[in-house]
Amino acid sequence: MSTKYKATTTEEAYFITITTVGWVDVFTRLNQKYVLIKALQYCQEEKSLEIYAYSIMSSHIHLLCKATNGIILSDIIRDFKKFTSKKIIQTIIEEPESRREWLLEYFQKSCEHLKRNQQYKVWQDGYHAENIYSNTFIQQKINYIHNNPVKEKIVTLPEDYYFSSARNYASLDNELKITTLDLF
Repeated sequence: MSTKYKATTTEEAYFITITTVGWVDVFTRLNQKYVLIKALQYCQEEKSLEIYAYSIMSSHIHLLCKATNGIILSDIIRDFKKFTSKKIIQTIIEEPESRREWLLEYFQKSCEHLKRNQQYKVWQDGYHAENIYSNTFIQQKINYIHNNPVKEKIVTLPEDYYFSSARNYASLDNELKITTLDLF
């Protein structure tokens, strides 16, 4: 398997994008966004994930982060995807969801080609990771992450989007504590 866009080192920061299969809009529901928030909080507390910026979009999540304490970031991302996949399916089944049948059928069909026995596939294989190499690159990626909801016309200002670290950088109420970077 290629490691070109994988976070295979320790103690280095990466810009990461994790995307649902078929870019399916799963995170339009508040309950699904909280699945991701709680999983990220767990990764911070129990797996030494340090998050500098994030944004939860309808079909993907952007992170600027690094693993600490000698843990490899790709292991954290693998566990995050595995756990959230199960939790997302459980939430679709157990909580109100007008697209329940369609989503479950789509996620079932998405794993028919797999060699391993799997009932549902929520996330695309792998993820996109770019190693952070300069302060300019960090600023560029944080701006990209924070302006993603603005570009999609979800909000007018980045800090108005509740599921983004733009709120942390603006010192506003937020759901996920992060490590802010003083680069601006």
